[in-house]
Amino acid sequence: MAEITDPPPQAVLDDLAALSPVLDAIPRKVDGDNLLIGTWNIRAFGDLTKAWASQPGDTPRRDFHACVLIAEVLSRFDIVAVQEVKANLRALRHTLKKLGPDYGFVMTDVTQGAPGNGERLAYIFDSRRVKLSGLACELVVPEDIDTPFSTPVNAFQRQFVRTPYAVSFQAGGQTVVLVTLHVIYGDASQDRVAELTGIAKWLRRWAEQEDDFGHNLICMGDFNIDRHGDPLWQAFTSTGLTPAPDLLTVPRTLSSSLEHPDLKSFFDQIAWFETVKNKPYLSLEYRQAGGINFQGAVLKSLNRTELSWRMSDHYPLWVEFGL
Repeated sequence: MAEITDPPPQAVLDDLAALSPVLDAIPRKVDGDNLLIGTWNIRAFGDLTKAWASQPGDTPRRDFHACVLIAEVLSRFDIVAVQEVKANLRALRHTLKKLGPDYGFVMTDVTQGAPGNGERLAYIFDSRRVKLSGLACELVVPEDIDTPFSTPVNAFQRQFVRTPYAVSFQAGGQTVVLVTLHVIYGDASQDRVAELTGIAKWLRRWAEQEDDFGHNLICMGDFNIDRHGDPLWQAFTSTGLTPAPDLLTVPRTLSSSLEHPDLKSFFDQIAWFETVKNKPYLSLEYRQAGGINFQGAVLKSLNRTELSWRMSDHYPLWVEFGL
């Protein structure tokens, strides 16, 4: 039986070669100089067909070919937050095998209930470049914080559908607290406003607390924001969260047309507070940000839907910080 660590077939090598110039938009890792943080909603990142090329009738259609490409993307980051990791960890396990022993991961348990979609939140990180620094927690709303999810009436009755997941890392002598989340989608955009507002308020309070320790707080993930300036965007930025400016014109999801990328979706974000307590907040130096548009570069024989089930329907986003 084939293993993902076996020498790949020529079709995989060809796609890796085609993917390389796309990934070269991400800066190289330079020890002591930079920190590369990414976020990627990998569609239904769960089961895997253990073959280099899945066949019609195979379930799922994601195979070793796709996982090698996913691993190649992930390898360019120091830390990447991954959304839609499922209860079945076969695809994740094999992707980590391909990444090798220098890469670690930490994740939540499965979110139960229909709205949670059986998902986990995870971080994959390059242990040569960053270390876990001790904190790993899910964000739960206490009774006494003024958010739409926390009043005496509904205390302990309504939490985030998929509780945001925070983990702290050390890099270059600095501590970074990352918060990743996957906001409820709901039947209409209005269903997301309360959750986004609650998250924004929660993060603001936490940023003010972490500022006392000189820690950097950065949030990322799939916020299901439809477009810039809409009520969801306003809820997300209502407490001062500032998305990476270079991401404003970057497509988030697979497009129906290679010539006209989908710039309507603002689902995925990487953001932080520019100021806390009236002074600059981040001790990290923001340098640049971007996205990885793999559509049209790899697995070219697949249509958009087929590609989404091999790679994802979302593109990865990244930010480079100076240390």
